Amino acid sequence: MNTYKRHRFPPEIISYAVWLYYRFNLSHRDVEDPLAERGITVTYESIRRWCIKFGAIYARRLKRKHQGFGDTFYIDEVFVKIGGKQHYLWRAVDQDGEVVGVLLQRRRDSVAAKRFFKRLLGSHGQEPRKITTDKLGSYVASRADVGCDSRHCAVRQ
Repeated sequence: MNTYKRHRFPPEIISYAVWLYYRFNLSHRDVEDPLAERGITVTYESIRRWCIKFGAIYARRLKRKHQGFGDTFYIDEVFVKIGGKQHYLWRAVDQDGEVVGVLLQRRRDSVAAKRFFKRLLGSHGQEPRKITTDKLGSYVASRADVGCDSRHCAVRQ
Protein backbone atom coordinates (compact mmCIF):
# COMPACT_ATOMS: atom_id res chain seq x y z
CA MET A 1 0.00 0.00 0.00
CA ASN A 2 1.28 3.43 -0.92
CA THR A 3 1.53 5.58 2.22
CA TYR A 4 2.00 8.73 0.14
CA LYS A 5 -1.36 8.36 -1.61
CA ARG A 6 -3.48 11.54 -1.76
CA HIS A 7 -0.56 13.83 -0.97
CA ARG A 8 0.04 16.80 -3.25
CA PHE A 9 3.82 16.63 -3.03
CA PRO A 10 5.96 13.74 -4.27
CA PRO A 11 7.37 11.26 -1.73
CA GLU A 12 10.91 12.62 -2.18
CA ILE A 13 9.91 16.09 -0.95
CA ILE A 14 7.89 14.73 1.96
CA SER A 15 10.67 12.44 3.08
CA TYR A 16 13.25 15.23 2.73
CA ALA A 17 11.16 17.60 4.88
CA VAL A 18 10.61 14.98 7.59
CA TRP A 19 14.28 14.03 7.47
CA LEU A 20 15.31 17.69 7.95
CA TYR A 21 12.94 18.05 10.90
CA TYR A 22 14.19 15.00 12.78
CA ARG A 23 17.83 14.96 11.73
CA PHE A 24 18.69 18.56 12.57
CA ASN A 25 16.12 19.15 15.33
CA LEU A 26 14.53 22.06 13.46
CA SER A 27 11.12 23.57 13.99
CA HIS A 28 8.44 23.08 11.36
CA ARG A 29 8.84 26.71 10.33
CA ASP A 30 12.61 26.26 10.00
CA VAL A 31 12.11 23.35 7.60
CA GLU A 32 10.15 25.68 5.32
CA ASP A 33 13.28 27.74 4.56
CA PRO A 34 15.48 25.06 2.93
CA LEU A 35 12.47 23.89 0.94
CA ALA A 36 11.72 27.47 -0.17
CA GLU A 37 15.34 27.88 -1.30
CA ARG A 38 14.77 24.95 -3.62
CA GLY A 39 11.56 26.50 -4.99
CA ILE A 40 9.15 24.32 -3.01
CA THR A 41 6.35 26.28 -1.37
CA VAL A 42 4.89 24.32 1.51
CA THR A 43 3.35 25.48 4.78
CA TYR A 44 4.69 24.58 8.21
CA GLU A 45 1.32 22.99 8.97
CA SER A 46 1.78 20.50 6.14
CA ILE A 47 5.26 19.71 7.43
CA ARG A 48 3.81 19.17 10.90
CA ARG A 49 1.23 16.72 9.52
CA TRP A 50 3.91 14.88 7.55
CA CYS A 51 6.08 14.57 10.65
CA ILE A 52 3.18 13.14 12.64
CA LYS A 53 2.23 10.68 9.89
CA PHE A 54 5.65 9.59 8.62
CA GLY A 55 7.92 10.36 11.58
CA ALA A 56 7.61 6.95 13.25
CA ILE A 57 8.30 5.14 9.97
CA TYR A 58 11.45 7.17 9.32
CA ALA A 59 12.60 6.89 12.94
CA ARG A 60 12.44 3.08 12.77
CA ARG A 61 14.36 3.11 9.50
CA LEU A 62 17.04 5.42 10.95
CA LYS A 63 17.32 3.30 14.09
CA ARG A 64 18.02 0.21 11.98
CA LYS A 65 20.79 2.05 10.13
CA HIS A 66 22.29 3.47 13.33
CA GLN A 67 25.98 2.52 13.54
CA GLY A 68 26.13 2.46 17.32
CA PHE A 69 27.06 4.68 20.18
CA GLY A 70 30.45 5.87 21.29
CA ASP A 71 32.58 4.17 23.93
CA THR A 72 32.26 6.88 26.61
CA PHE A 73 29.01 7.44 28.51
CA TYR A 74 28.11 10.45 30.62
CA ILE A 75 25.43 9.59 33.18
CA ASP A 76 23.46 11.99 35.32
CA GLU A 77 20.06 12.34 36.93
CA VAL A 78 17.76 15.34 36.89
CA PHE A 79 15.02 16.25 39.36
CA VAL A 80 11.59 16.45 37.71
CA LYS A 81 8.23 17.28 39.29
CA ILE A 82 5.30 15.33 37.91
CA GLY A 83 1.91 15.95 39.46
CA GLY A 84 3.55 17.78 42.36
CA LYS A 85 5.73 14.77 43.25
CA GLN A 86 9.47 14.68 42.75
CA HIS A 87 10.90 12.09 40.34
CA TYR A 88 14.37 11.47 38.96
CA LEU A 89 15.13 11.30 35.27
CA TRP A 90 18.25 9.19 34.76
CA ARG A 91 19.99 9.87 31.46
CA ALA A 92 23.04 8.51 29.65
CA VAL A 93 24.67 10.38 26.75
CA ASP A 94 27.66 9.27 24.68
CA GLN A 95 30.65 11.45 23.75
CA ASP A 96 28.91 12.62 20.57
CA GLY A 97 25.87 13.88 22.48
CA GLU A 98 23.51 11.09 21.44
CA VAL A 99 21.11 9.93 24.12
CA VAL A 100 21.88 6.29 24.91
CA GLY A 101 19.30 5.65 27.63
CA VAL A 102 16.65 7.37 29.72
CA LEU A 103 14.74 6.12 32.76
CA LEU A 104 12.25 7.90 35.02
CA GLN A 105 12.05 6.69 38.64
CA ARG A 106 10.73 7.87 41.98
CA ARG A 107 13.89 7.11 43.93
CA ARG A 108 17.53 8.07 43.74
CA ASP A 109 19.23 5.17 45.49
CA SER A 110 21.43 2.22 44.58
CA VAL A 111 18.43 0.08 43.57
CA ALA A 112 17.32 2.74 41.10
CA ALA A 113 20.87 3.15 39.79
CA LYS A 114 21.23 -0.62 39.43
CA ARG A 115 17.98 -0.78 37.44
CA PHE A 116 19.21 2.01 35.18
CA PHE A 117 22.60 0.32 34.60
CA LYS A 118 20.96 -3.03 33.83
CA ARG A 119 18.64 -1.44 31.30
CA LEU A 120 21.42 0.68 29.82
CA LEU A 121 23.89 -2.18 29.37
CA GLY A 122 21.15 -4.53 28.16
CA SER A 123 19.91 -2.19 25.45
CA HIS A 124 23.37 -1.02 24.41
CA GLY A 125 24.68 -4.54 23.86
CA GLN A 126 28.31 -3.89 24.71
CA GLU A 127 29.97 -2.32 27.69
CA PRO A 128 31.37 1.19 27.26
CA ARG A 129 35.08 1.82 27.76
CA LYS A 130 34.52 4.67 30.23
CA ILE A 131 31.58 5.89 32.30
CA THR A 132 31.59 9.42 33.70
CA THR A 133 29.15 10.25 36.50
CA ASP A 134 28.71 12.74 39.29
CA LYS A 135 29.85 11.72 42.78
CA LEU A 136 26.61 9.97 43.75
CA GLY A 137 27.57 6.93 45.82
CA SER A 138 24.83 4.79 44.31
CA TYR A 139 26.71 4.55 41.03
CA VAL A 140 29.71 2.73 42.50
CA ALA A 141 27.60 0.12 44.30
CA SER A 142 25.26 -0.50 41.38
CA ARG A 143 28.08 -0.85 38.83
CA ALA A 144 29.64 -3.57 40.98
CA ASP A 145 26.31 -5.40 41.33
CA VAL A 146 25.64 -5.33 37.59
CA GLY A 147 29.17 -6.50 36.80
CA CYS A 148 30.23 -3.50 34.77
CA ASP A 149 34.02 -3.47 34.35
CA SER A 150 34.22 -0.12 32.57
CA ARG A 151 36.53 2.55 33.86
CA HIS A 152 34.58 4.86 36.15
CA CYS A 153 35.32 8.55 36.45
CA ALA A 154 33.39 10.50 39.10
CA VAL A 155 33.39 14.25 38.50
CA ARG A 156 31.93 16.85 40.83
CA GLN A 157 29.36 18.94 38.96
